[in-house]
Amino acid sequence: MRRLIMLFAFLVALAAPASAGDDVTDGQQAIRSQAEAFERDDTAAAYSYAAPSIQQMFPQAEIFMGMVRNGYPPVYRHKSFRFGESNTVDGRIEQTVHIVDADGMAWDALYTLERQPDGTMKITGCSLKAVGQSA
Repeated sequence: MRRLIMLFAFLVALAAPASAGDDVTDGQQAIRSQAEAFERDDTAAAYSYAAPSIQQMFPQAEIFMGMVRNGYPPVYRHKSFRFGESNTVDGRIEQTVHIVDADGMAWDALYTLERQPDGTMKITGCSLKAVGQSA
């Protein structure tokens, strides 16, 4: 009986959802992959990292890409970016990304992400804040 309980506990542990650390890693990978798609002007790939709620607001990939180009130029084209702090609350990831844009201006981008029913991590939003000139 004891072995049966141990086996059951082991199987439950294997079936447990991804840890918060896995969520952060997956979220950072989604952000990085979308940034690489922007770099290549790969509209379809960049759009694929947007959550369904974002895709509803921008129902065509070209419309989404235009919005990013015009409204988020530091995200669309940058000299560098690095991940900052992250926070996980109720399965939602908040990830800060420190960006230096093409003109040398420093920005903080706050991304929000959520794991989708199919297991993928998708970007649900991004807000930008200028933080000054880069060193």
